[in-house]
Amino acid sequence: MPFRPISLFSGGRFARFASGLHSAWPRVVHAALPNLCALCGNLSHTTLCAGCDAAYWNESRMRCTVCAVPLSSSRWAAHSQYRCADCIGEPPPFDATFALADYRAPLDMLAVGLKFRARLMLAREFAQRLARLAQDSWQDCVEWPDVIAPVPLAGKRLTERGYNQAWQIARPLARALKLRSDATLLDRVIHTAPQSRLDLDARRLNVGRAFKVAGSVRGLHVGIVDDVMTTGATLEALARALKAAGARRVTNFVALRTPKN
Repeated sequence: MPFRPISLFSGGRFARFASGLHSAWPRVVHAALPNLCALCGNLSHTTLCAGCDAAYWNESRMRCTVCAVPLSSSRWAAHSQYRCADCIGEPPPFDATFALADYRAPLDMLAVGLKFRARLMLAREFAQRLARLAQDSWQDCVEWPDVIAPVPLAGKRLTERGYNQAWQIARPLARALKLRSDATLLDRVIHTAPQSRLDLDARRLNVGRAFKVAGSVRGLHVGIVDDVMTTGATLEALARALKAAGARRVTNFVALRTPKN
C-alpha cells in the first residue's frame, strides 16, 4: 500500500482554516502595512498619526453636558451641573450630548471626508473615540441608552450617497458600548433643504416635521448619533419626536460640535 501523508488540514478542517485566514487577512495587512494619516498624510499604523492625535484631539475643552458647547473655566468650576446659559434658560428636548471636539480646521476635514468622500474608516475612528468618552463619563451611571440610532437621511440623499454617515458611526459605537443599534428606528419623511444654507430659525422650521419614530420607544433611553452638530435644530426635532412617542431620555453622540458665535 503506498504511503499517504496525513494532513491536519484535510477536508473540513482545511476549509475552516482557509476561511479564518481569509477573514483575518485584512487585519493582518493593516497591522503590518502603514496607511496615510487622515490629516497630515504622513505614514501611520492608525487612522491619525500620533502627532495629529496629540495636537488636535487631546484638547481640554469643558462642555455643556446638555448641548456640548464649550464652557469657560470659571463657569465650569462654579457649577456642579455644567450647563450653558441657553440650556438653563430654555432647555432643549434632548437631555445630554457627547462631542469629541469643535468643528474647526483641520478636524472639519475628517467630517467632510466621511460625508462626501466615503472615507468610512473615519466613522470607526469617531465611534471608538465616542465610546471611550462615554465610558469615561458614565463609569458610575445607570442611564446607559437602551438603543443607539442614527440621524436618518432622506431616501433620495441616501441613494445618491450610497451610505448614511451617521449609521456608519452608530453601528460600531453601539458595538463598542455593547448596546443595541437600530438603523430604522427613525425615519425622515420630508426631504428638506440642506441645513448649511439656513439660519437657526429657518433650520428649526426646515426640520420641524421632517422625522417620525418608526419603532417603539416608550420608556426607553435613546442615543442619537450624527457626524456634526451645528445649531442642534435637527437633533432637537428628533428628540421632540422621540419624547412625543414616549421616550424617557435622549442623548446625542456627535463627532464634532460647531461652537456658538
